[in-house]
Amino acid sequence: MNNHSLKEIILKRYLYISLLIISCYVKGQVVNVTGNWTASIPAITEAGNNYSGTYDNSANTAPNQIVLSGSIPDSVIKLLSSSGAKITMRYVSNPWHSSLGLSAKRVGGTASISGLCLGCTVSINGGTTYIPISSATDVTLSTITFSGLLGIGNHITYSGIVVNTQISGVSVTIPASTYSARVVFTIVAN
Repeated sequence: MNNHSLKEIILKRYLYISLLIISCYVKGQVVNVTGNWTASIPAITEAGNNYSGTYDNSANTAPNQIVLSGSIPDSVIKLLSSSGAKITMRYVSNPWHSSLGLSAKRVGGTASISGLCLGCTVSINGGTTYIPISSATDVTLSTITFSGLLGIGNHITYSGIVVNTQISGVSVTIPASTYSARVVFTIVAN
């Protein structure tokens, strides 16, 4: 065996061991979602009328309000460093008509960082206007940014992120049926 092959084997072993150690410290993120919304769309009772076309859940209160909360542990904060995190969304139809549009926006929300951290700040940004949700790809609802000198045992907690959803394109030209979609929220690196 030549010297080059031996170096390559040792390098691969170090790489595998490093990945194994990193995977032991990285924990999955969970976005807790509470509430759900059923749109109240009035029946058309007179010929020549159409629906208003757009309906939202902005008037909903608990328990029907959709609220996001969760946390980001120290190990993930260190991996993300200054890039921060983002909350993404997409919908899964169950079934859904292609003429209907689904959008969402963020209302409020708080974020805090705990642990030993010098000059640390955390904030939730963006998503305050309706953003179209796709079934094909994830779209960003909002970002969570943080700064400061990360110390020991840091932990970011976010809560009270109310999500208003909106259905558009409702019309008498769409076949009468029950349409539903499940919105999937994910937290990933920004």
